[in-house]
Amino acid sequence: MTRIRPLVSAASGLFLAAALLAGKAQAAETTYPLTIENCGLQVTFKAAPERAIGLGQNSAEIMLLLGLEDKMAGTAFWPSKVLPQLAAANEKVKLLTVEFPTFESILAEDPDFVAAALPSLLGPESKVAKREDFEKIGVPTYLSPSTCLKTNSSTDVYGSRGALWTMDLLYKEIDELARIFNVADRGQAVIADLKAREAALRAIITPGGKKLSYVFWFSSPSPSADAYLGGRNGASGYIADLLGGVNAISSEAEWPALGWESIIAANPDVIVVASLDRNRWELDKPEAKIKFLTTDPATALMDAVRNNNIFVMDGQAMNPTVRTIFGAEQVAEQLKARGLLQ
Repeated sequence: MTRIRPLVSAASGLFLAAALLAGKAQAAETTYPLTIENCGLQVTFKAAPERAIGLGQNSAEIMLLLGLEDKMAGTAFWPSKVLPQLAAANEKVKLLTVEFPTFESILAEDPDFVAAALPSLLGPESKVAKREDFEKIGVPTYLSPSTCLKTNSSTDVYGSRGALWTMDLLYKEIDELARIFNVADRGQAVIADLKAREAALRAIITPGGKKLSYVFWFSSPSPSADAYLGGRNGASGYIADLLGGVNAISSEAEWPALGWESIIAANPDVIVVASLDRNRWELDKPEAKIKFLTTDPATALMDAVRNNNIFVMDGQAMNPTVRTIFGAEQVAEQLKARGLLQ
């Protein structure tokens, strides 16, 4: 059985690089008031936030990587555990809930800034809060540029992505959050480390080699239910492209839910299953996913299953987040072990 490799070694390199470079990189001090265009809105900051809320793991982990734990009043919505090297810093920050918080629980922390990773946490159809809810009380908000997506229906909360996501959107997010908090030098250090990792992965791909097709399975409520998969142009598609392959799922939806007939018809070379710590469903566990794939008579016929090309990746890396590059590194290590990457 394929087991997930810990993110400690990969992620700790980023943290160490950020710490070392922060003292050398001298980015400009932020001048307030600072106005940033974010997902179509003009947001103005009169000063650096002192009581920030991180809604969603990516927003919280970026703040922690920037060394802002003393400026954070709370976090919420964690599909996975915090990066190990950030655990001590994260202990200083109040956890509201690992699931969706209430608007009231956020207001109880007297926030002066709210950053959200997903529109389901802070968007026009969010059940948590809408940006105008915070605007009315004078609290500026920030939504991850990676998740400013077109939404076609009330059920399509993640929207559709017409072009392949790239790390440039993540770099933009890190830079803007760093400038909001007046720690631009730290932001540039984190970005430099991520760019180096991205370049290193691209360098191992042999031009003209076989393009493996991938399916990225996040989770499912049950084996008989539709599977939530990484869409063609999301972070999963980016990982496939980075590793010289293609996403076998053609849907532009960020998280299409497909029946197994459609997945079997796609017949991918590789299936990447998510490891999640939230334990909402049994199939959040990679072992449960692998057991289903290898024992169900229909799924067992897929090339990826027959060839034992089922790999495990941190589920949060399937979202467009600071963890995406670490997820790509995890998959690359497993591909090398199977002889699928040189």
